[in-house]
Amino acid sequence: MEITWHGHSCFRINERGMAAVVTDPYDPEVVGMDPGKLRAEVVTISCDSPAHNYTRAIRGKAFEITGPGEYEIGGVFITGVHINGSKRKRSPDDIRNTIYVIDYDGLKVVHLGELNSVPNQTEVEGLGEVNVALVPIGGKTSLNAAKAAEVISLLEPSIVIPMHYGMSESLLKLDPLSKFLKEMGLTTIETEESIKLSSVNVLPEETRVMVLDLCL
Repeated sequence: MEITWHGHSCFRINERGMAAVVTDPYDPEVVGMDPGKLRAEVVTISCDSPAHNYTRAIRGKAFEITGPGEYEIGGVFITGVHINGSKRKRSPDDIRNTIYVIDYDGLKVVHLGELNSVPNQTEVEGLGEVNVALVPIGGKTSLNAAKAAEVISLLEPSIVIPMHYGMSESLLKLDPLSKFLKEMGLTTIETEESIKLSSVNVLPEETRVMVLDLCL
């Protein structure tokens, strides 16, 4: 399985012989970047926002998943769960967020979407084992660095890939990656072009933060 990052909350996940999945494609005019050439059999949408639901970015025809449910497409099992994490009374401005568990032959990637606060223990347990967590860290409408760290401690994933953070190329005013790294006790970190995993046997024993380069 290979995971590449196309900016903001958009990733492409693929494995030979199985369906490719793109998460949260975004409108370039809103985010300020171009996600590049995206091809997939499946696209998941975490929330109804142009920074997360721009399906026109996908070339060709892809099966669209826009909310909770269980799906099996091209050998990939996908479970969508509605969790916005908010313990306060919902306001009209709250975003309805769907978290997706994407299972490639036992390797489970969890895309947290626009999660805005820490979910409860029951919600966390409902997601099952998490191998790779794609975690928003930039604050504003999603988790900030401190809350992201708390969610990571609850999920206990093998690999954490930060997303949804401020960049010089982006029009969105979000906290920078450095704030999250400091919260996690990391001063510097090497970036990777992509992450390739063959099975659960190659996963690190302790949680590891991995930062991906933009693939545009």
